[in-house]
Amino acid sequence: MKSVIYHAFSQKEAKEFDVQHTGAQRAEAFVRAFLKRSMPHMSQQVREDLLQRKAVVLEYFTHRKQKEKKKKSRGLSAKQRRELRLFDIKPEQQRYSLFLPLHELWKQYIRDLCNGLKPDTQPQMIQAKLLKADLHGAIVSVTKSKCPSYVGVTGILLQETKHVFKIITKEDRLKDGAM
Repeated sequence: MKSVIYHAFSQKEAKEFDVQHTGAQRAEAFVRAFLKRSMPHMSQQVREDLLQRKAVVLEYFTHRKQKEKKKKSRGLSAKQRRELRLFDIKPEQQRYSLFLPLHELWKQYIRDLCNGLKPDTQPQMIQAKLLKADLHGAIVSVTKSKCPSYVGVTGILLQETKHVFKIITKEDRLKDGAM
């Protein structure tokens, strides 16, 4: 007897008696609340008119989580590099013998660079390649300088900046001279 009294209406019966399922009522309440939240600037009447149509186009919801911008890692500024003393060579590391392997690497680099040059190559081409060559590790001699005490200094070039060369001499002395 209970099953006859408490049975769910079929769709045909629901239409016949003008009754909605509780699931349909929930769904309609959800849609109304969603539309109210999604389109707050529209009046209740306009939203009701939208529900009578078959398709509803929702506006773009503006309250989105903002993506965190990836910060590009920039290198250190010149001031920070000076403060950290990144390019300073510690006194215990200022030994000529420590930098001889660097000189050997430089010699191999120059051999590889000049290997592409044939004996009949134009002198301008050779000069252009050598001007662009990296000098770190080269044995250099100072022939001309604003400071006369640097003239005649010979050693391995360790650092080259815009205006300064750092050279380690055979006497394990680090000389930094202006160009």
